[in-house]
Amino acid sequence: MRRLVLLFAALWLAAAGGAQAAAFADWSAVVVAGDWHASDGGATEGFDNARRDVTLALGRAGFQPANIRQFSVRPERYKDTNPEKADLRAIYEAMVDVSGKAPGGCLFYLTSHGLPQGAQVDQRILAPGVLDTMLERTCGKRPTVVVISACFSGVFVPALAKSNRMVVTAARPDRTSFGCGQANKYPYFDDCFLASMPQARDFGMLANATRECVRTREIAEKMSPPSEPQIWVGAELRPMLPLYAFEAPAAARKP
Repeated sequence: MRRLVLLFAALWLAAAGGAQAAAFADWSAVVVAGDWHASDGGATEGFDNARRDVTLALGRAGFQPANIRQFSVRPERYKDTNPEKADLRAIYEAMVDVSGKAPGGCLFYLTSHGLPQGAQVDQRILAPGVLDTMLERTCGKRPTVVVISACFSGVFVPALAKSNRMVVTAARPDRTSFGCGQANKYPYFDDCFLASMPQARDFGMLANATRECVRTREIAEKMSPPSEPQIWVGAELRPMLPLYAFEAPAAARKP
């Protein structure tokens, strides 16, 4: 039965012009760095480094630059990538705009600090229910991938668990994640996401490789308790994921 579903899905994508080489050409993406403070309260470039390099990685995977919007709490510092100011209203309006121009599917990536109530975006908390509403109003029933890199980010899974969505989080709802210090180039989860993407074929493979990378690094660096990144894939999207293949899985990650 699964093979039959995959066959029909492949035929549907081909009929719609969705060949694997252009699987993400009509997808929208919003990538957000939600804070600039390190875990000790000092300054860190980690979240913005991740925002910048995740955007580059998505471009190599087949997303069109015109369909990607970036947000930073301190956008004036990053003239090279020209992100917009990270504000919940502005992020929602960008989702409305870019999903209207790119109707194929949606990706939302947030890297920030997290709390049991949600993830930090500047001085506000993005709650799981709020993000669900934002996605429902912009992406609707389209294939949607959500990645939340933050402490306690597993709290997003129940609210976002829809049949057309994939939700990947850096931690369980009751666990912290690691790597938000002043000296870290990226948080551990973002680092593993970026390191795993060149070898991954699709988001399913990437999520599993990222989770294993995080587990291995936390063991090596004796971080405890383990963050245990979460992966949830809806029944409608699950058989489709292998068909949304990255354009250049063998491309090398920039240092």
